Order: sequence, then C-alpha cells, then structure tokens
Amino acid sequence: MKKSKALTAISFVALYLSFYTTTLISSTSVQDDFINCLHENTNVDFPLLKTFFTPERNASMFNEVLESRAQNLRYLTTSMPKPGFIIKPVHESHVQASIICSKKLGIHLCVRSGGHDYEGLSYVSRLETPFVLIDLSKLRKINVDIEDNTAWVQSGATIGELYYRIAQKSKIHGFPAGIISTVGIGGHITGGAYGSLLRKFGLAADNVLDAKIVDANGKLLNRTSMGEDLFWAIRGGGGGSFGIILAWKIKLVPVPETVTVFNIIKTIEEDPGFKILTKWQRTADKLVEELHIRLLFRVTAGNKTVTSNYTGQFLGEKGTLMEIMKKDFPELGLAEEDCIEMSWIDSIVFNAGFPRRSPIEVLLEPKSPFGKVYFKAKSDFAREPIPALGLEGMFKRLVEADAASILLTPYGGMMAKIPESETPFPHRNGTIFKIHYGTSWTSENDKSVNKRMKWIRDMYSYMKPYVSSNPRQAYVNYRDLDLGKNKKNSKVNFIKAQKWGAKYFKNNFNRLVKIKTKVDPENFFRHEQSIPVRPSMLHS
Repeated sequence: MKKSKALTAISFVALYLSFYTTTLISSTSVQDDFINCLHENTNVDFPLLKTFFTPERNASMFNEVLESRAQNLRYLTTSMPKPGFIIKPVHESHVQASIICSKKLGIHLCVRSGGHDYEGLSYVSRLETPFVLIDLSKLRKINVDIEDNTAWVQSGATIGELYYRIAQKSKIHGFPAGIISTVGIGGHITGGAYGSLLRKFGLAADNVLDAKIVDANGKLLNRTSMGEDLFWAIRGGGGGSFGIILAWKIKLVPVPETVTVFNIIKTIEEDPGFKILTKWQRTADKLVEELHIRLLFRVTAGNKTVTSNYTGQFLGEKGTLMEIMKKDFPELGLAEEDCIEMSWIDSIVFNAGFPRRSPIEVLLEPKSPFGKVYFKAKSDFAREPIPALGLEGMFKRLVEADAASILLTPYGGMMAKIPESETPFPHRNGTIFKIHYGTSWTSENDKSVNKRMKWIRDMYSYMKPYVSSNPRQAYVNYRDLDLGKNKKNSKVNFIKAQKWGAKYFKNNFNRLVKIKTKVDPENFFRHEQSIPVRPSMLHS
C-alpha cells in the first residue's frame, strides 16, 4: 500500500474509532479489520462516513439505511437479525474489496439492490450471523444508447429510473421489465423479470446482452471473461448465488408512439357461471402478442365481494384493439370509452399504480404508490384452465381472507417460443398463466398474522390439483421459504435443495448446480435458497 493511501486509511480509522466507547472492543475490532482491509484492496478513495454505517456509531442513520430499501416489513421486525454493519459502495472496486475482505475475515454477506426479495434474503440472514450488508443503491448510473438500441444500467438503479431515462431519449423505445417502479434492476433480472411486454418480447433476462459481475475471488468480469455458462446462469438463476451483479447491458425494444390501456372491473355477480373468467383462461395466452390482459382478484372492503380486475395493455391504437376484442374476447364487454390512449412511458406510470395523469417523474420517487407492508406471497403456474368447481373454492377462500389477493399473468406469445433451456427460467411453452397469491398486514403486532399465514398456505394447498405438477412450479423472484431452506455445508441439504430447485428451475437446476460448483466451489455466495455446491462435482 502506498504511503499516502496508508495515511488516508489511518485517518479514516481514527475518525471512525472516535465514535465508539471502550465497551465495543470486540465488535469494533472486526470493523477495524474490515476497514483496513477495504483500504488495502482498492485504489479508489473509500469515503468512510458516506459508505460505512454501524448501529454503534449512529443508530438512527444505520436504521435509516437499513430500512430505506427493505420492502417487506416482516424482515425489519425486532426479532429479525440485523447486519453488523452496512457498506454502500460508490465505486465498483469497493464491491471487489468488500468481497475480498468478507472472504478473508470469514464474514457472511448479503447483497441488496432494490430490496424487493420476498423473503428478505437480500438484507437478512437467518442462515448465519454475524453478517454484513452490501447495499448497491449508490451504483445507479444509466447510459442509454438509442442509436445502438442498448443501455448499460447499474444494479442500484430502479426499473422506474431505467424507464424514465429511456423515455428521455426516445418515444419509441422501451424495455420488457416489471411494473413496480421501485424494484432494483440488479436483482430483478437475476430471476428472469417480467412485465406487461412479456408476451411480445419475453422477459428482461431474455433481452440482456452483457453484464458486469464480481465473482467470489473479487474479480470483475464481463460476458467474455466470465464465459457463456456463467452468463447463462445469472440471467434467471436467482440472485445471491454466483456473484454480485454490478451492471446489465440490455437490448431496448421497439414500442409504438400510441399504447392503449384499460381496466375493467367485474364482480362475481356480474360473471354468472364464470363465463368471462373461463373465456379469459382459454384466450389470454392466445391473443395477439401485442395485447396483455392481467387479472387481479381481491376482496372489496366491507361487503366481502370478490372483484375481478381485467387490466389490459395493447401496443397500438384503441380502434385496432376494439376489433381484436370484439373478435376474440367479446365476453369482457370492452367499450371504446374504457380505452385510454397514451405513450408507452405513460402506460408504465399507469401500470405502476400511480394516480391518473401523474407526471412521469413519479417513476423516480423512492417509494411506490402501494407503500410498504408486511406480507407473505406464493406462486404457481397453470397449464390448464381452472374448472368452475375449482374457481368456486378459490373464491370462497378468498372471501374468508382479509387483505389478500390473487393475480393471474397470461403467458403465450414470445414466452411460448423461447426454449426452456435458453435461460434458467424454464416456465415457457405450455404455461397459460402464472398465479401470485398474496396477503398483507400493517403492524408488527397484528394479532391476525398467524391467521393470514395459515390462509395463504391453505389456499396454496387447495390449488394443488389445478396447477402444474411433477414438479409443481414456482417463480424464483417470488422467493418462498416454505419450499425448503438451504443450510450451508450440508450434504443432506442438496437433496432438499433439489425439491425447491426443481420447482424454480425444472431441469435447468442441475446445470445451475454444475456452474455454481465450478465458479464458487467454497459456496461463498449463499443464502437460504441459493444454488448449492454439489460435493461430488468438486474434483470431477
């Protein structure tokens, strides 16, 4: 280490130590070692006060940083373990140094971009403590190249920011990612990532051209240097298993200047015999690729009536949409006055749940319009329409719940054309729609939590005959620890991991294990459902 650099490190450590009392020797010793190691392993200045947060130095600031991007309040409760300290890198080399130092000092780490992990795995570890959190929120640069139809976006940027930056450059370019604007792009794509353009262009992961990743040795790699196997694995193999994604190079997709949206709400009474719903199940995946109609069931407060919200987006003008709907889905009763023409970026605002006529700048806001709640969710994939008897039981259970919903997302189109093995995301041809079950509450001390958790598990059990089987499939970006936990250094666990691995990845799971064993044989990147290392492959 150069002399000037050493002096800088010492001065920062001295400033750091001034915040502590002598009663914290054991904890500060680890932190001191980590800080010294960080300075020794980066040539870029490490501004300690802006990048290193501990509960001992400034509890309020530490809590603010921890809570800033934690989207599921279940994992901020007092009973949940907290990181020993948080690092917010402002340069790629800070991430490299953090990995090197975590490995050297034997400290487990979690990595967070947007904090939308359903089970909080990006910012909480029940696997092992102590642990540290690397928060990528300051690495959020976006470089859009319209002439090349591409963009580089750092992991800490949200998809709302990405959409906004694309729209600043062009009215006829878009990207097929999610609808919740606060989702971090880094973790989003690692699970596949879908939105209202999936039937036309597939997943976000299907439109990735390159990536920057830091591996378990602290090396910064791109597509060429990481190799095609690892590049395949990170585009749908789930976050937290192979390295830390620093940036994605994505392929922009063409969108028309005019997009049409609508939202039709039907009650059970307005759909006797489930005529409309049955037609949606048989039609939604077979409509033209430009048309996406998702379906949300929820209970109306007070009268306990289930409403069906048919929310559509069509890449074109309403006149053309009306012709398609009259021909292929007249049962919905869509009228011209239900249709709203707008730009693609305005449709993003609409789908994100912001109030009508909100400026597109709302996509830059750090909070989504839905706010933060305590929640539990699960997922399924349907390959056949749910019969009327199954729907009756589903609605009966939904009416019995409080603050619960079921979302159906249609597949078909491009999703049916891409082979299952093209990326780790295998839920392709034959899937007619994906199911998302959710329940939420607003207080840590809510006495109905056990009831809500029981409800969603009972609903999931009830739906078993009506969804995919052998294996019953699940979406990895909707993490569900009910499917099994992954404990480190356990040979027995590999058998357990195969069960949830098959649900998330089907036959792609074995290839993911092989790649994981090759690139991270010590299983440095790990969490409760990370891809496991297979011991028998280590010396093969």
